[in-house]
Amino acid sequence: MLRSGVIFKILGLLLMLFSSSYVLPMLVSVIYNDGKLPVFTYAFLITFSLGALIWMPCARYTDELRARDGFMITVLFWFVLGLAGSLPFLLSAAPDLSITDAVFESISGLTTTGATVIQGLDTLPKSLLFYRQLTQWMGGIGIVVIAVAILPMLGIGGMQLYRAETPGPVKDSKLTPRIAETAKALFLIYLTLTVSCAGLYWAGGMSPFDAIAHSFSTVSIGGFSTHDNNMAWFTQQPGMHSDFILVVCMVFMVIAGLNFALHYYTFSRHTLRHYFKDTEAKVYFSLLAASMVFVTMGLVIWNTYHFNGGIRQGFFHTISIMTTTGFTTDNFSVWPQHIAFSLIILSFFGACAGSTGGGIKIGRMVILGKQTIREISRLIHPNAVFPIKMGKRPVNPRIADAIWGFFGAYLIIFYVMVIILLATGLDYVTAWSAVAATINNLGPGLGEVGLNYSEINDIAKWVLCFCMILGRLELFTLIVLCVPMYWRS
Repeated sequence: MLRSGVIFKILGLLLMLFSSSYVLPMLVSVIYNDGKLPVFTYAFLITFSLGALIWMPCARYTDELRARDGFMITVLFWFVLGLAGSLPFLLSAAPDLSITDAVFESISGLTTTGATVIQGLDTLPKSLLFYRQLTQWMGGIGIVVIAVAILPMLGIGGMQLYRAETPGPVKDSKLTPRIAETAKALFLIYLTLTVSCAGLYWAGGMSPFDAIAHSFSTVSIGGFSTHDNNMAWFTQQPGMHSDFILVVCMVFMVIAGLNFALHYYTFSRHTLRHYFKDTEAKVYFSLLAASMVFVTMGLVIWNTYHFNGGIRQGFFHTISIMTTTGFTTDNFSVWPQHIAFSLIILSFFGACAGSTGGGIKIGRMVILGKQTIREISRLIHPNAVFPIKMGKRPVNPRIADAIWGFFGAYLIIFYVMVIILLATGLDYVTAWSAVAATINNLGPGLGEVGLNYSEINDIAKWVLCFCMILGRLELFTLIVLCVPMYWRS
């Protein structure tokens, strides 16, 4: 049986913790005097009060968490968090968003998807822009590692939440003996990368506000920007070192797309050799390089850009889309169709396991590829034994089976969502790319969602909200709640 007392206790604590996310936007509102201080004050009071009301009746519960409790808390938290995070958008007169649009924007930010329904970003109040960027930074790994680090201090075990939240095919590996120390180590790396990225953006000519805001969405692989033209805005401003800014962006997107365990080893052991010995990282780098060449050549051959422009646009968009960041410097949806679709397909590969990125993950794709080769080899040599290895380590058959199950469920859910969107009246290109862009936590798609999601119908937006949470939780964490076995004692 589920331990509802401890579940609601933790949910209330997490909501109270999330209410602190409104404090920094309050300070920004005061600094820029944009008149939004009451909006964030009300949002803080509502969220904290709701969390307290949920927590107080269950405050005395001390039951230990089980795995099934961790799944329920994680799913409830992301749905409730998406609703609570929409409060600043709902309470603010600018932008004037409906409930559907406010929830969509909130979930898109917190899941680091980067799909937006807001137009006129350049004229929005600074505090609201800052909050929007901050949701992506928290959604990357910030909320997860803070919660996992703090819950043990409150007498609540965090391993079940860690297993339910951590992306990638291998969820039980810990970088340090204690889960709280693992969370703190990850958060320190995350914070260091964010500060470094912001400093380099500032050095490239960004204002301090834009530098901090875009460091949030770069390191989290989110893709939100403070300007309607996204990263292209910085290439159009006099005095900007635009090439430097784009290079910084590309470098940090690549770094954020790597397994954070590799970053931890680099920080703790002061060596880079782990990046070049890890099988998944090597495939990640190789696929990125090959894709950049393919896209660049396609843009030049089909006369979309001259050579220099092709390199700039091809390299940037390939990295941005494969890592599922979603930054853009041009509307790639109007490029030759085979290139635009190739880019969207790259988002299915996504970043590495254990990163802040979305998609199926390179690690899973590598194991699927090795399994395919093994089955072909078995046709030729039926009695031979062909173990699947990642590097020099054999892959546990249970992990391999789980990945096939994940892949099958992914394809079924993907096309069910596409069919539902088609039933709402969207055309096939829009429906297919919108589901791909949201379930892979990418953001920009093709067709009607090439630049913005504001024009699609409300039913489609709610379906895509579900897709974004599915992608963030990597399917099984949410699907497991639909299995009858989960509810049996």
